[in-house]
Amino acid sequence: MPDVTINHREKAHALLKADADKILRLIEVQIENLTMPQCPVYEDVLDTQMFGLSREIDFAVRLELITEEEGRNLLGNLEKKLNILHEASQRTL
Repeated sequence: MPDVTINHREKAHALLKADADKILRLIEVQIENLTMPQCPVYEDVLDTQMFGLSREIDFAVRLELITEEEGRNLLGNLEKKLNILHEASQRTL
């Protein structure tokens, strides 16, 4: 595989990971300062952000910048972190 392709693959993965991290931080701030996880606004933000990330991942997969497995792993890792965050917020209620 040419160096340029590898560089684009690495960059795509890094950008998608950064977007996943932004979603996690957004939800952390929302839980800590704004709303409860049961709030429709919280759910709408989470659903919208996750949908957007899944579309980005799908686009990167179709361009063959990442594999489907890498995309699933990115989403799966974010979902695990969000579940941990949600469970921690439930314990503080």
